[in-house]
Amino acid sequence: MSETIGYVHSVESFGAVDGPGVRFVVFMQGCPLRCLFCHNPDTWKMNEGEQMTATELFSQIKTYKNFIKKGGVTFSGGEPLLQPDFLYEVISLCKKEGIHTAIDTSGAVPLSTCKHVIEACDLVMLDIKDIDKEDCIQLTGQSNTNAMNILNHCDFIGRDVWIRHVLVPQYTYNAEKLHRLGKVLSWYSCIKKIEVIPFHKMGEYKWDYVDTPYQLTDIPSATPQQVNKAKEILKQYGLPV
Repeated sequence: MSETIGYVHSVESFGAVDGPGVRFVVFMQGCPLRCLFCHNPDTWKMNEGEQMTATELFSQIKTYKNFIKKGGVTFSGGEPLLQPDFLYEVISLCKKEGIHTAIDTSGAVPLSTCKHVIEACDLVMLDIKDIDKEDCIQLTGQSNTNAMNILNHCDFIGRDVWIRHVLVPQYTYNAEKLHRLGKVLSWYSCIKKIEVIPFHKMGEYKWDYVDTPYQLTDIPSATPQQVNKAKEILKQYGLPV
């Protein structure tokens, strides 16, 4: 079981914004999306980063068990669900030690390949990049179909979900879109929290690493006023914003 090889980009020992409590955060390597606002394009390529077995990664996590006992472990990326079997093994080891596990995912993989991981973890932190399928393709390179399928399954099995939505001026900062988003998300009882995240360009310099032009240079960062406006719209639908 412990011999599945995973590719890890980096780890953070004391994450404070990646789920409830203080977290050990594992940034997995590889992502199928090409989000225009991505601030970690250095995680895109598969089979880069540090190779390790599930046991080796868990040994690092276990070292911090006392520090994260009121928090847990969050698997982020990149897209962690691109490595489902490795992730499942690490989560299984965490569960045996009573460590809370969360997956921070874009939902960009088919449910059929990651269903066992979704069912094994304690919390799914799911990005809804854009509520409109065609606009989502323009923004990320893929529609939101896989993400919505994962959300549907979480609702079916009663898995807690935190929704994350990046507010990008001229893209997702749009009152009509936000109303549609609010209406759709109001159907789900599994959603325990919604985070509206302002678009920023702090990772723009990393795009040189992937030799890809950064397309949002002229797009301003989302302002606190815009974030508050978006929250006000979503709150109209009784959502936990």
